[in-house]
Amino acid sequence: MRREIKVLIIDNDSQRRHDLKVILDFLGAFSIAADSADWKPRAQDGFSSSIEVVAVMLGGIEQDFDLETVLADLNAWDAGVPVLMLDDREIASAMDVQLRSMVIGHVEMPMSYNQLLDSLHRAQLYREQYENMRSRGKNRDLELFRSLVGDSECIKSVRKLMAQVADKDVSVMITGESGTGKEVVARNLHYNSKRRQKPFVPVNCGAIPAELLESELFGHEKGAFTGAISSRPGRFEMAEGGTLFLDEIGDMPLNMQVKILRVLQERVYERVGGTQTLKTDVRVIAATHKDLELMIEENSFREDLYYRLNVFPVEMPALRDRVEDIPLLLNELIQRLEAEGRGSVKFNSVAIQSLCRHNWAGNVRELANLIERLAITHPDAVIGVQDLPEKFRYLDVSDEDMEERFFLSEPISAEPELSLPNQVLLPEAGIDLKDYLSSLERNLIEQALTDTNAVVARAAEKLGIRRTTLVEKMRKLGIQKDQEPDAN
Repeated sequence: MRREIKVLIIDNDSQRRHDLKVILDFLGAFSIAADSADWKPRAQDGFSSSIEVVAVMLGGIEQDFDLETVLADLNAWDAGVPVLMLDDREIASAMDVQLRSMVIGHVEMPMSYNQLLDSLHRAQLYREQYENMRSRGKNRDLELFRSLVGDSECIKSVRKLMAQVADKDVSVMITGESGTGKEVVARNLHYNSKRRQKPFVPVNCGAIPAELLESELFGHEKGAFTGAISSRPGRFEMAEGGTLFLDEIGDMPLNMQVKILRVLQERVYERVGGTQTLKTDVRVIAATHKDLELMIEENSFREDLYYRLNVFPVEMPALRDRVEDIPLLLNELIQRLEAEGRGSVKFNSVAIQSLCRHNWAGNVRELANLIERLAITHPDAVIGVQDLPEKFRYLDVSDEDMEERFFLSEPISAEPELSLPNQVLLPEAGIDLKDYLSSLERNLIEQALTDTNAVVARAAEKLGIRRTTLVEKMRKLGIQKDQEPDAN
């Protein structure tokens, strides 16, 4: 888990409240359990600050309290806290949108081990993203930042570059494979620049026939060519004062490259069939998935235009180079589906591990496509490995069946009973079980790190746990990770 798990349980069912607390204690989480009437003083005494709480698990409430009242009180206590419902009650559509958005899922009873961990992990992601938005003071539409979600070093580097150049009136060249989010970066640069009040105009240079590209960019006069029955402004005029995004600039023919170069150098152009010279004030952002330096050597791209466009380069990483961001991206893309009313799905931990092994040739676009497809074929379901299309199955279904599960069909005692395999013999003098297990865990982690040349992501895969879980275990056990090679 990304952070220490701290949970507030609000439930008037005393037995269920007790059982949940025992389970969370067993998992190493810190929890406070209370009923709907006295949760506030209990929470204030037990937590040093509300922002520590990863999630609220909300069950039965007193008749004097309705769900909307309790959610409003929780929102007033901490506007960023996610709520997991302990029953399947419907959330009234008339309820305030902010209160409805606090409820991120339901935990079915009796509860499985896998479901509980997945629900808490989802709550942690929600909490972290909310805190990040609040700390950065973001007031603009979250949609603009969808494909920039991630905690990997490579995506942090992209954000840093964007922060440096967003308000600078220079040309930017965005490179990277198809589907990595190049247009999203371009839109971010525009909406965080001084030109944000003016238009953002995208042009896909590879989607427009070469003979029409000049007219599309510069416009044309009436009668300039067959079919030109009236004058028409081009994209440069439409983007006046704002940003022109030239996507797939590597597909632009050489004769057009000369004309674009003139516009960048002299800030003037003429419409097709026109004689009047027009001035332009636009910021040009270009993007391509091609190797322009190789194209220069092959004389298919002008070197002088390349240097005009490539004043500030930004390279978008492929999704396979930041697999640790996949859980965050899944969460974001699912939330977008839900917000648009196009359904929802969830993924268990084994399915997520399987997705992390995929090559993702289509990058984030391919991931979004998969989620949309699963939301149609498995609406509101928890997706396991067996539910994934065959090419995404890198783990056996048996890996899911072997996941440890426990159910609340019987009351749980305060001291869970542990059973050791028959081949493990207890010494006559006894052992310190905590130290023994800690030492065993340390040895296995160090062995995995050694086998994978200290690449944490691969060691986590070898151990069958999330990368963030391994990082947290290394921190608690004092295993240094400063020698880890940069996987990005």
